[in-house]
Amino acid sequence: MESLDDVLLETEDKMSKSLEFLQQQFAGLRTGKASANLVDHITVAYYGAQVRLREIANISTPDMRLIVINAYDPTALPAIEKAISAANLGVTPLNDGRVIRIPIPELSEERRRELSKVAKQMTEKARVVIRGNRQEANELIKRLLKDSSITEDEKDHALKEIQKYTDDFIKKMDQVLEAKEKEMMTF
Repeated sequence: MESLDDVLLETEDKMSKSLEFLQQQFAGLRTGKASANLVDHITVAYYGAQVRLREIANISTPDMRLIVINAYDPTALPAIEKAISAANLGVTPLNDGRVIRIPIPELSEERRRELSKVAKQMTEKARVVIRGNRQEANELIKRLLKDSSITEDEKDHALKEIQKYTDDFIKKMDQVLEAKEKEMMTF
């Protein structure tokens, strides 16, 4: 049987992971600014295996509108170019035989609004996960009370603590969303 401390720690950990996952998703959302995060998660067919791009190439952003990919093995460049094209990022890789350059075009106002909607949807899904974590924790706490493992006062305090975690993480998600929207509208 779990203790009250276990329930609280586990819940906070799950909520923290949801926030991290949202931040990772946002990293892959294209803004008008060059970012290695846009392509580093792409998998490339390399010698019969699927490997992440960052494992077979150096990814840099020499300026705000350009991503440069320098493969450790130049024979992998065509496969990298193909994988980037297949990823539907809205960018065109340019392979000169030594490196791949990806110019990042400026986003139209309409595209920025679309991306903003996508970011809001991602955030809402993350909020739903947080609320699910809260509900699960509340049920565990009520079960601990029913099993006489905790007192009524401990239950009340724990439920307040879980609600505080929920409010804090949702607030952090809203801040991350606000920062991402600002970034999308600026660049």
